Amino acid sequence: MKTQNIPADYWEGLKKHFKDDAIAGFSVFLLALPLSLGIAKASDFPPLMGLVTAIVGGILVSFISGSRLTIKGPAAGLIVIVAGAVADFGGGETGWHLACGAMVVAGLVQVGFGVLKFGKLADFFPLPAIHGMLAAIGIIIIAKQFPVLLNVNPQLAAGKGPLELLSMIPVFIQNLDLRGAIIGVVSLAIMMGWPYLKSGALKKIPAPFVVLLIAVPAELLMDFSHTEPPYALVHIGNLFDNIRINYDFSGISQVGLFLKYVVMLSLVGTLESLLTVKAIDMQDPWHRKSDFNRDIIAIGVGNTFTAVLGGLPMISEVARSSANVSNGAKTRWANFFHGFFLLVFVVFLSKYIEMIPNAALAAMLITVGIKLSHPKEFVHTFKIGKEQLAIFLVTIFFTLYEDLLVGIFAGMLLKIIIHLINGAPLKALFRAPTLISFDGDRYLVEIDKAAIFTNFIRIKSRLESIPPGFHVTIDLQNTKLVDHSVMESLEHFKKDYERSGGTVEVVGVENHKPLSSHHLSARKKSKNEISQ
Repeated sequence: MKTQNIPADYWEGLKKHFKDDAIAGFSVFLLALPLSLGIAKASDFPPLMGLVTAIVGGILVSFISGSRLTIKGPAAGLIVIVAGAVADFGGGETGWHLACGAMVVAGLVQVGFGVLKFGKLADFFPLPAIHGMLAAIGIIIIAKQFPVLLNVNPQLAAGKGPLELLSMIPVFIQNLDLRGAIIGVVSLAIMMGWPYLKSGALKKIPAPFVVLLIAVPAELLMDFSHTEPPYALVHIGNLFDNIRINYDFSGISQVGLFLKYVVMLSLVGTLESLLTVKAIDMQDPWHRKSDFNRDIIAIGVGNTFTAVLGGLPMISEVARSSANVSNGAKTRWANFFHGFFLLVFVVFLSKYIEMIPNAALAAMLITVGIKLSHPKEFVHTFKIGKEQLAIFLVTIFFTLYEDLLVGIFAGMLLKIIIHLINGAPLKALFRAPTLISFDGDRYLVEIDKAAIFTNFIRIKSRLESIPPGFHVTIDLQNTKLVDHSVMESLEHFKKDYERSGGTVEVVGVENHKPLSSHHLSARKKSKNEISQ
């Protein structure tokens, strides 16, 4: 564990780690270029606007971010919301501008989240509902991108929901364009197979960049610009011709619709960002702790600015951030360099972007969708507990049937009902009495009634008030129920606290019945134990 020689930040960090951060930033740029284009196109935004978001996320937001190693840019996880906003606001250019109006307000709401210190927001949402939401997003991405992968006429899939698109897969196969489909399928095979290569040197090259190295020459060889319909290739135009005020607040006249997308964009975007920052903090070789509230403010500022210009909403994006860490990034400058290289490419080499087949971009997005909704996610959730799988599946169903907001709240509602059935007292749903006592170098934390996702924010605030370097015992013997989200959160607290030199012991669940064989499954007291 690296605890010494923590990389300097800001200007000192630039001087000391220029080479490492520039190399990492360039590696992420190779990954971000095609993904940003694909995400924008899938969101029914002009493809150029995906690059605008990534450029702003790198060059501007890197300086105010609360995390050092995360990459800011457009996210596949928001495609469903953004494309829905464009469609519901009328589609086309009008829908794009009105969606940007809602995004401006959503960005300001995110700034408010940070100012009000809502950085613990992720702790309020149960893990199976979050994973269910992400899996549903993955399924929707696959459904929407499958016809693009086969270079099918977009009119065939226009206006169709995810369930209807999935049912039309045989129709898309019957109507595929052979040459476009070949590029799409080969690109998908590269994306899916690249992680399994044994050569360490080859694996360091981002798979999306490899796809471009094959798809672009193949497109030129087959002369797509003259032999294929216009929808077969990416069209972006000139950056400077498109940088202007592109938002429109007229959508506020549809109050319910406008507020729906403000809530969804701000809530889901913030949630995804917080989860990414948490994950990347655990990957940081120096175990630096990010300022979640400051990072939300930075994301909100970036989103407000990009929405004014017509760009996509940004988050702290997990795939690019993980690539950043694995490529040796030291400081926030890696995010800056990723944005800088994108800007240089767009300004001086934009004509090469328009050689990219849309089928290749669809392959990249389908790979993201497969990762989000992989069968192993279902198996893993089932192993944690049958009740976890039920919440996971309900969230997926309602997200596919209705939308993300309905889906995640349906999952939360089911989890609350399951908690009440398993013995959680009604009055403990949002408040768990937590007593902290101190003796010598030992802290005792006694939690009463229940420890569940709806009341964990208060429990966590009490735990975080304990100074570092002590022995902490968390006693759960007086709880009737401890859910999986809390068990996992306590595990994270234990790891973080022990890095500071202290120790943590969780006791009092010996007489609780685990709801599965998983070591972090939910646990409840049997009726006999409660009566005693």
